[in-house]
Amino acid sequence: MTLTPDICVIGGGSAGLTVAAAASSFGHKVVLVERGKMGGDCLNYGCVPSKALIAAAKHAHAIVAGGPFGITGTVAVDYAKVHDHIHSVIAAIAPHDSVERFEGLGVTVIKDEAHFVDDATVMAGTTAIKARRTVIATGSSPFVPPIEGLSDIDPLTNESVFDLTNLPARLAIIGGGPIGAELSQAFARLGSTVTVVEAATFLSREDPDAVAIVRKSLERDGVRLLEGAAVERCERAGEGARLYLGDGSTVEADKVLVAVGRTPNIASLNLGAAGIEADRSGITVDTGLRTTNRRVYAIGDVAGGLQFTHVAGHQASLAVRSIVFRLPVRYDADMMPRTTYTAPEVAQVGLSEAEASARDPKAKAYRADLSGNDRAQTENATEGFLKLVVNGKGKLVGATVVAPTAGDIISTYALALAGKVPLKTIASFTPAYPTLAEAGKRAAVLHFAQKLGQGWVKTVLGILKRF
Repeated sequence: MTLTPDICVIGGGSAGLTVAAAASSFGHKVVLVERGKMGGDCLNYGCVPSKALIAAAKHAHAIVAGGPFGITGTVAVDYAKVHDHIHSVIAAIAPHDSVERFEGLGVTVIKDEAHFVDDATVMAGTTAIKARRTVIATGSSPFVPPIEGLSDIDPLTNESVFDLTNLPARLAIIGGGPIGAELSQAFARLGSTVTVVEAATFLSREDPDAVAIVRKSLERDGVRLLEGAAVERCERAGEGARLYLGDGSTVEADKVLVAVGRTPNIASLNLGAAGIEADRSGITVDTGLRTTNRRVYAIGDVAGGLQFTHVAGHQASLAVRSIVFRLPVRYDADMMPRTTYTAPEVAQVGLSEAEASARDPKAKAYRADLSGNDRAQTENATEGFLKLVVNGKGKLVGATVVAPTAGDIISTYALALAGKVPLKTIASFTPAYPTLAEAGKRAAVLHFAQKLGQGWVKTVLGILKRF
């Protein structure tokens, strides 16, 4: 059978589903091909289950941390019920991403593996799809490094860790990036003894000031962080595993979780037949998200770069604008916020202080610590800050937030950057009191307060004082 839709979408994760739903609503005939679970990594193995686990861990920690508030109690974790909570959340969201819903929207859904046979044809099982435009949104999979003996110990990845029904007494995590950071703290708060082994630096992409606070918080929760430590080989040790590190030390664990990064899902696509270039990081795209085959777009994790659900959704909206409305689009990674959901959370949008300084030696950062925020004091959550990064022309170019709700707070600054909001507007708006959001205004005011210290400003103020 041969289908000739307007758009063929390969991949039923966040990016692909967004394109399929939007394009179909605008009257385009869409064929969606998905070989695995609808909803992709985010729903089944990523954002949704990890945040459900973190929520459970937060409740456990609240009891332990209640002493300063006069609240004490004993924590009893039934991990089988934690598992049930995680999967009930997935089940509650799944209908929104289901085959039935998308078929109801008019999308033709094919449950099979797709690959290119030429520059204009995709095969899905025995069906040939000749679409005017094709969108590749196949996502990524956990990268399992070629460490000697690793396969022998049956390591967990984000695709299997949420299937655990028993809490590991000892958990070793290879990788200290966002996934390793989030899950290490969650499991430690639920009662596991956790060791994180990171070959380089913990949360290496984030602001060092922010990382220092998160590192301290994880260690306080019982996480053992081993930085600059590479795992050279692994072996079975009874019912568990033993990791041998480069410095001669060992780590023993009941379970080992690998969280060292992601690899794009491109192996089965036969991209060469369609003239589509790719490398280890993903499919090569231009700023309009087109591949080297101009009829084909690549969005989400498979296109490399930032690997977040909201980024995939944004790229999907750009692809729809380009395909359906034939409008010029430009993806700008600097405008994309990101959050690591540790406690406290770390969020970033735009340029970090170091990135801004590298581009503009006159760039400065203005930091408001949560220790000076009344709401943070009431919550006993004063370890954190909000930092605004300003270039030499006084324009906001980035923001870093370390706070219990940093992921929510950063949205204000993502909007400010997208809307090119002047720094004076941020300094003059009135947030509700008491909120953590007040820290942002305080940081902006610091920029202008510094200007008031300049000699010519003092002279002008002195003249005005006479009237």
